[in-house]
Amino acid sequence: MTIAEVSKRYNITPDTIRYYEKIGLIPHVPRNKSGIRDFDENSCNWIEFIKCMRSAGLSIEVLTQYISLFKQGNKTAKARKELLVEQRKKLLEKQEDINRTIKRLDYKIELYNDIISGKRKDFLENP
Repeated sequence: MTIAEVSKRYNITPDTIRYYEKIGLIPHVPRNKSGIRDFDENSCNWIEFIKCMRSAGLSIEVLTQYISLFKQGNKTAKARKELLVEQRKKLLEKQEDINRTIKRLDYKIELYNDIISGKRKDFLENP
């Protein structure tokens, strides 16, 4: 696949894909005889993984560390697992924060629904 096809498939700009490759987040991308990137299934799997992890909030530094460990083989399996477990823990904490925020927004929306519908007239505005 060309970089344009990969970009469209994963909704990532070609510049971002090139950057990920440049900093080593995408291990070796094959090239055709003309030297143009020819993304194979393995390369696409890495892009999908990186996109998922970035969407979840993992930093470039954490992903770089993970890939560095990955390149060292199975002897780093425990370290990679620990890194992912720690990131999962952080993500669950963010999820709790988001859930609290959604609950507060739901409360505020319901208050405004009551004001708009006339059910509540004594509402004092506060944040």
